[in-house]
Amino acid sequence: MSKNHQSVKLGFLYPGFAAEDDFPQIGQMVTPRVDVELVHTTFIEDAHTVEALSEMGSVKRINEGTKELAGKNLDAVLWTSTSASFVLGLEGIKEQVAAMESALKVPASTTALAFIHAAQTLNAKRVAIAATYPEDIAVIFKNFLESFQIEVVQYASKNIITAAEVGTLQKEEVLQFAADNSRSDIDALLIPDTALHSVQWLEDIETAIQRPVITANQASFWEALRLTGRFTPQKGLGTLFTLKPLEPGGHTGDFKS
Repeated sequence: MSKNHQSVKLGFLYPGFAAEDDFPQIGQMVTPRVDVELVHTTFIEDAHTVEALSEMGSVKRINEGTKELAGKNLDAVLWTSTSASFVLGLEGIKEQVAAMESALKVPASTTALAFIHAAQTLNAKRVAIAATYPEDIAVIFKNFLESFQIEVVQYASKNIITAAEVGTLQKEEVLQFAADNSRSDIDALLIPDTALHSVQWLEDIETAIQRPVITANQASFWEALRLTGRFTPQKGLGTLFTLKPLEPGGHTGDFKS
């Protein structure tokens, strides 16, 4: 993952405070280590509603965040919210990515797109969703995946309104939620929401369900690293990190469903 013997530096725009500590933790777990620049973006309301999430993921909020990342010599940048990306649809995601790339002149993506690219890398054509969101938001995520020809055979929602509450979920509850919503006929279990801690438990979740798992923070970091073109397979971060990823891309010129 080295280039000219320089370490990789990734930027993450993270709305609010919940499970942001997952990102520097992954940076320490991968080899070689990755430098993380994380900026907390602001919003009007912490709520898993279309209105609140649309404001949270607006270009205005993203532009506020990129100003704090300017001059940090980044190799790639991610908007790290699943729901405050897919609720805007593909056109809204394109606007988010374009805003980041225009401001920072590096490849950019979002967590919603990271799920698509991760599923494609895993060749996961049939998936289940274990979402912390209210059901209406989980359905929007389901529809987003299906627009990329990923069949969702089951979805579940935990009906948690705020990211702050999601961030308090502990290991046993997350493991049980995953186990309750996995199936033997799926290629992967998807657990969205970057407010959910997952990094320390990835291997435990996969052991429990005997299937690959894609979580929001895992996929976000993987996507950012993939965009740099300096990814090498890793252990300890789930099946996704053990595979050679798609070629770098997934930004403004690479949106095909």
